[in-house]
Amino acid sequence: MPPTLDLSQSTHAKMIVSPPRLNLRRAASYQHEKAPLSATSSRFSFNHLMFDPPPSPGLPALVPRPRKLSTGPRPSRVARVIAWVTGLALVVFIFRAALQKNGRVPVVGWVLDNHEDYEMVGQYDLPDFPTPIAVTDRNGRSKWTVSIPPTSAFPLTTKEYSDMCVKCREVAAHVRELHGYTNPAQQTQTDYYYVDPYFLDVSDAEKRGLLPGVEGKAWKVTAQAQDGHLVGDDANGLVDKSTCKTSLTFILESADAGLGPTLMKLWMAYGLAQKEKRSFFIDDSRWAYGDYTAIFKAPPMPDCNPPPRHEMLPCPRNARHLVVSAATASETFGESFNAEYENRHRKNVERERPIYDLARVGYEALFRLNDEDQPYVENRVKELRAMAKVPEGNHNDGMIIGVHIRHGDVHPYEYQYNGAYVPLNLYLQRSKELVEEVHNSSTPLGGEDLVAKQHSFAVVASDDPDVYETEEFSGSLRAQEQIKLASKQHIQKANQDKSVMHKFVDESFGWEGGFFASMFWNLGRSTLNNANAADEIQPTLRPSAETMRLRGLIGRAYVMDLAVLGRASDAVICTMSAMGCRLIAVIMGWEKAMEEGKWVNIDGDFQWTALSL
Repeated sequence: MPPTLDLSQSTHAKMIVSPPRLNLRRAASYQHEKAPLSATSSRFSFNHLMFDPPPSPGLPALVPRPRKLSTGPRPSRVARVIAWVTGLALVVFIFRAALQKNGRVPVVGWVLDNHEDYEMVGQYDLPDFPTPIAVTDRNGRSKWTVSIPPTSAFPLTTKEYSDMCVKCREVAAHVRELHGYTNPAQQTQTDYYYVDPYFLDVSDAEKRGLLPGVEGKAWKVTAQAQDGHLVGDDANGLVDKSTCKTSLTFILESADAGLGPTLMKLWMAYGLAQKEKRSFFIDDSRWAYGDYTAIFKAPPMPDCNPPPRHEMLPCPRNARHLVVSAATASETFGESFNAEYENRHRKNVERERPIYDLARVGYEALFRLNDEDQPYVENRVKELRAMAKVPEGNHNDGMIIGVHIRHGDVHPYEYQYNGAYVPLNLYLQRSKELVEEVHNSSTPLGGEDLVAKQHSFAVVASDDPDVYETEEFSGSLRAQEQIKLASKQHIQKANQDKSVMHKFVDESFGWEGGFFASMFWNLGRSTLNNANAADEIQPTLRPSAETMRLRGLIGRAYVMDLAVLGRASDAVICTMSAMGCRLIAVIMGWEKAMEEGKWVNIDGDFQWTALSL
C-alpha cells in the first residue's frame, strides 16, 4: 500500500505569500464547477477546460467606470457660444447698414447664350451687352426688365433683336416660376395685349435704382454718339419738345433682299402704331436700299422727340417704346397678332379685313414717292387713262389690265408650277377673260361693246426684262419707263462700236431671269471673283457708294411699278406668292380689289393675306 500524505500534523512553518498586485480571484468559469470525487469518477467533466482562462493580472476592468457629472459649464463651450452670438450680431448690423445706405440691394441675373441657369450677381455687375434681366428687391419680390447699355450702338443687329425676343420669353417664364406659376397661362400665349405684371419698363427700373440709367439730359449726347438715324428727326429740336410717352420705331434693316416684305411690314407697323396711339419713327441707318428719303418722302413726324435709344425695346409687347423690324416680325405680326385682328366670324377674305385696314392706313401715310418719281407716276397714270378713253358717243371706256409677273427666286405656291413659274399664256388668257366679262354685255341694250374692247390693253410690270420681249406681251405697255431693268443683250447693244478702241469696262450685269437675292447683294462688285463672293454673307459687307446708287434705282423702279399698276389699272392679275401682288391689292383699295373682284390671283386658290411668317 503506498504511503499517504498526512497533513494533519503540519505546523505551517512555511507559507507561500502572493505578491500584493497578484489577483488570486477565481475566474467565473470555475466558480460553479464541481470538483471530481475521484480520478475515476464518472462525474468528472472537462467543461472547465473549454472556457477562457482568467484575465491577466494587472489589466483594467472590462466595464468602463461611470462618468462623473459636472456641476457647471466648461469654459470652452461658453466661449464658443459668445463668439457665435457676436458674429451673428455683426452680420445683421452690416446687412442693415447696407440696406439703409442703398435703399435696396437687388439681385440681378441674365440669360446665358447656352441656356444655362440664371447667374445671380450684384447690383453693379450688370452685363455689358443687351439682354433681359431678372431683378429681386429686398422683400424678395421678383421682376424683370431689359438692360441695354446706354452706350450701345443703335439699332442693334438683327440677330441681337431676334435673340432678345427669345430671351424675353425665358426670363418672363423664370420670373413667373419664382412667383409660383410653373405652367405658362393660356392668356400669356394667345392674348396679343397681355400685360405682364412682373415686367418693369426701363424708365421705371431706372427710377427704382434697378438700372443705372443716364442722369439728366446726358442721353442726348449718347444718342448723337450712336449710329442710328431716325428719318425726319431734327436733332436741333430736342430742347423744344418733350419726349414721347409711347412710341413704335420700325427698323428697315433686313436680311431679305426683296423690298416688298419690308414695305408690307412698314405699312402694318404704322397702322398698328396709330391704333395703339404710339408715336411712329423709321430708322434707315442700315437699310440695304440706302436712304429712305431717296425713294420716299419723309414720314409724318409726331409732336414729340424720340425716347433714349436704350429704352427702345423689341419685347415685350407692352413695352412703352417698342422696336419692330424684320427680325422681330414673328413677335409683332405672329399668331397672337392674327388671333387678335383676324375676324374669326368670317370664313372668306373678310376675315383679313382688319389686318388689311392696318396696311391701308400705312400705305396712305407713307407711300409718297420722292419729288422726282411722284410727278412721273401721276402723269403716267393720266397718260394710260387717256389711252383707254373712247371717242365721244360711245358707252364705255376701255379696260386697263395690270399684269404683275414675278420671276427670279420666287416660285408659285401652286404645286404644278412650284419649281418654275406660272406660264405667261395664263396671264394673257385671264386678261382676255376679264375684258370679255365686262364688255360682252356692257352696252345699254346688253350687247357687246366692241369699241371698248379695242381700247382695252395690258400694262405689264416684271422683274424679268425678257418678259417684255415675249410673244404674249411684246405688244403690251410697260407700267413705267422712268427706270428700266435691262438684260445683258440690251446693254451690249447700247455699248459703243466694238471696232472703236475705248476704255475697258467690266463685264456687263443683266437681270435675265428676274430678281435674285445673290445678284442684289453683289451689285457694284467685280464679277471676276463672284464664285467666291457667292459663298460670303453679302448683307454683312459694307456696300460702296456705287452699290447703294444701283440698289436705290432698283427700289425706285419697283415702287413706281406698284404705284402705276395699283392706281391706273381697272383690274390686276398677279400671283399671291409675290409680295408685290399683295401690295397692289392694298393700293387698289378694299372695295375695288376685294368686293368688286378686280384683284385676280392666278397662283392657286388662295385668298389675300398680308404676311406669310
